[in-house]
Amino acid sequence: MSIKEIGLIPAPHASILEETVINAVEWLKLGVETLGALVIAMGVVVACYAFIKALWRRDNSDFQDVRFTLARYLALALEFQIGADILATAIAPSWNQIGQLGAIAVIRTFLNFFLMREMAEVQRKQEQSR
Repeated sequence: MSIKEIGLIPAPHASILEETVINAVEWLKLGVETLGALVIAMGVVVACYAFIKALWRRDNSDFQDVRFTLARYLALALEFQIGADILATAIAPSWNQIGQLGAIAVIRTFLNFFLMREMAEVQRKQEQSR
């Protein structure tokens, strides 16, 4: 039985394959983060447009709709960012980085939870007022 057969010498392609997977996950993570940032940017543009319309009409009740619009985009963007965090933990080389990513994911999850709760409350109030 040779040393290669019992696995003491790593296969030459294992490190190349591992490096390829890590690079692919890093690119995917970057894409998901970019998508989240684009969603935020779109939300800001849409909310700014709605805000200017509300100012033009001088209707204060529209301001709550502006907040609600922006909140929907932020909630979606947070979902993308949490997805990127999950991808990052798959390739994090140290426990310190995994801990930092975990803390960021927890913070984003709490933000998303409270944002969704506030959106549900606003929607409930809007339905009651109709």
